[in-house]
Amino acid sequence: MPITTRITLFTSAVAAVLSVLLAVSLMIAVDRFTAANLRAEVAAAGGRVALQVERGQIDFPLADRPHRNIQVVDAQGRIIATTPPLQGKPVMWRFVPDGRRAATSVVCGGAFPRGECDIVVAQRAHRQGGDWVVYSASPFVPPWRNIRLIAAVLGGAVLLVVIVTCLGRRTAAASLRPVTAIQTELDVINLTSPGQRVPVPPSRDEIQHLAESVNRTLERLETAMRQQRRFASDASHELRTPLAAMRAQVEDVLLAGESQEVVAVARSLLPSLDRLQAITTDLLALSRLDARAPADHRPIDLAELVDEELDLRGSAKDVVRRLDHGTEILGDRLQLSRLFGNLLDNAERHAATTVVVTVRAEPGDPGHPHGSAVAEVLDDGPGVPRDQREVVFQRFTRLDTARSRDVGGTGLGLPIAREIAKCHGGTLAIEDSPSGARFVLRLPLRTGE
Repeated sequence: MPITTRITLFTSAVAAVLSVLLAVSLMIAVDRFTAANLRAEVAAAGGRVALQVERGQIDFPLADRPHRNIQVVDAQGRIIATTPPLQGKPVMWRFVPDGRRAATSVVCGGAFPRGECDIVVAQRAHRQGGDWVVYSASPFVPPWRNIRLIAAVLGGAVLLVVIVTCLGRRTAAASLRPVTAIQTELDVINLTSPGQRVPVPPSRDEIQHLAESVNRTLERLETAMRQQRRFASDASHELRTPLAAMRAQVEDVLLAGESQEVVAVARSLLPSLDRLQAITTDLLALSRLDARAPADHRPIDLAELVDEELDLRGSAKDVVRRLDHGTEILGDRLQLSRLFGNLLDNAERHAATTVVVTVRAEPGDPGHPHGSAVAEVLDDGPGVPRDQREVVFQRFTRLDTARSRDVGGTGLGLPIAREIAKCHGGTLAIEDSPSGARFVLRLPLRTGE
C-alpha cells in the first residue's frame, strides 16, 4: 500500500475519532447551556410568583403561562394555587429548597405528561408566618433528542473528516513528491547516462539527506564503472600488441623452416594465440558496448544483411535460408553483422548437420507496438537445457554439457550478441524447439516516420 494512502487512512481515522469526541463535547456543551438558560427562565418565572405570594397578591388559579407550569404549596404541603395544565395533579416533586436558595431537579412523569421531562425549580416564600414553596417547571428536550441538532452536528463532523482527510492527503503527497522525483530519475539512470543525479529538494529534512546520499552513491558507482571500463579497454589494447608480436614471431619461425621441434612448438602455439587474440578483441567490443558508444543507426533490410553474412562464410554444415526480404529495421550494420556472425559461429560449432536461419516480420505486441523483425538461428545439435538458457549469455560461461566453450569460441560471443540486441532495443533469447538450440532475435521494425 502506498505511503500516501497509509498516511491518508491514518489521518482519516484520527480525524474521525477527534470529530466524534468533538461532537460529543459539543452535545454536552449544548445540553448544559440549554439547561442553564432554561433553568434561569424557570427560576425567574417562579420568583415572580413567590414575590406575589409574599405580598398576598397571588391569583387563584394562577394565570396560564406558555410552556411554564407553576404550583404554590403551603407549609402543610397542600396545593394552594396552580396553572391550568396542572389542575388536579399532585405536587410536582417533594424536594424543598435550603433556606432562600432555589433547588433544581429534572423530573420525568408524575404530574407531567408521560414521556416528558421537565426542569423543576423550587423556591421558598414566607406567607402567614410559614414557609410556602413555589414550584415552577418547563419541558426540557435533551440535545440528543433534537433531530435537527443531531443532523447538524453529524454533518459538521463528516465535513470536518473530509476536509482533514483531503488536507492530509495533499500534505502527504506534497511531502513525498521529492521521493517520486528521485524514483523517476533513478529509473532513467542507466549505462548511457551514468552522470545523471537525482534532484535534491530544498527542504532541510530527511528526504534532502536521502537525495544527497543517493547522489553520493551514484557518484561512487559511476567512478567504479568508469574504472572498470577503462581497465577492460586498456587491458584489451595492451594485450593486442604483444599477442600480435608473438603471432608474427611464430609465423616467422614457420616460414623460416626451423627444426621440426621448433615448428611443432610454433604450430601448437598458434591456436592459443588465436584464442587469446579473439578474447582480447571480444573484451574490447564488450567494453565499447558497456559504454554505449554512439552507433551509426541506418535503415537496414535484415534479410539482406543475413544473406550477405551467409554468403561471406564458408560452412561445413548445411545452411537452410528462410528469409523474408523487406524486413526493415534501424541499426548499425557492423554491430548487427557481428551479432549474426556470433550466432552462426555458435550454431555451426554445435550443429550435427544442419543450421536453419529464418528472418520474418511479426505483428505488434506490448514490447514492440509497431511490430518486430524476428531472426532465428536453429541448429540440430545437443541443445541447451531450459535451466541454463540464461546462463549461456553470461560472460565466460562454461556449461556442464556437450555445449561448452571447449569446442571453440571465447565464451563472449553470445554475451556480445545479447548486448548488441539490447543496444538496438531488442531481445535475444533461447526458445523451445523440437531439437537443438533455437536462438531468437527480436528487433523493432522500422516505422514509416
